[in-house]
Amino acid sequence: MANTYDYIDGKKRIEEILNGEFEINEANEKIPQNEKFTFDNAYYGWVTGVFVDIRNSTNLFQEENKIKVAKIIKSFTSEIIEILRTSDLLREIGIRGDCVYAIYTSPKQKDEYDIFHKVVCINTFIDMLNKLLNQKQYPEIEIGIGIATAKELIVKAGRANTGINNLVWIGDAVTTASNLSSLANKNGLERIVLSDLTYSNIIEKYKKKYPLTGESWFTKVVNKDYYYTNIIFVDFNNWILQGMK
Repeated sequence: MANTYDYIDGKKRIEEILNGEFEINEANEKIPQNEKFTFDNAYYGWVTGVFVDIRNSTNLFQEENKIKVAKIIKSFTSEIIEILRTSDLLREIGIRGDCVYAIYTSPKQKDEYDIFHKVVCINTFIDMLNKLLNQKQYPEIEIGIGIATAKELIVKAGRANTGINNLVWIGDAVTTASNLSSLANKNGLERIVLSDLTYSNIIEKYKKKYPLTGESWFTKVVNKDYYYTNIIFVDFNNWILQGMK
């Protein structure tokens, strides 16, 4: 039978992995770029995940005019990626179905604040996108944004010498951010939902920068370990409201 899996060689490869030397590096500073990872090492450090999910995408995808759907999705993904990619903390970015995600190394509290600014920018951008879609009589979209922070184990997984490999993020940051994005902008929650740890890492800066109002912009979900908010950039929003000219 052609192209049959050689399970004898497969057993040897697994034994090489299980019996071989392997090193886990504590990333006290930034998690390194992809090229520092090998199949014989891993890193453990602070990570922040951001997921931006389209609400009710099933209805959008059922729109009869497929050109409209394609243009909406291309506009959404293009600019979300543009906002998320501009950081030397970025370690992975991609698209999963109707969701754009980014994963950052975030060893310092300042990193959390900088990453959260990107989330605020995305929250404001969606109002611009919807206004432009409305002008074209295209369906508007709504989104949910999840952001979470945790220490994660990062492993280069795949098959050596095939070019087929990827980083696997093992921990709570990525999975929690994904889950929070699915909760955002539903059941009374606003567009941005952030984990308790992300909130803890940014709130002091908000209270210091906006002593009268900063803390009030965030609401804790009762009996849950996450918060929600609908913060926007005022200058950006005013430009949108004034006609974007």
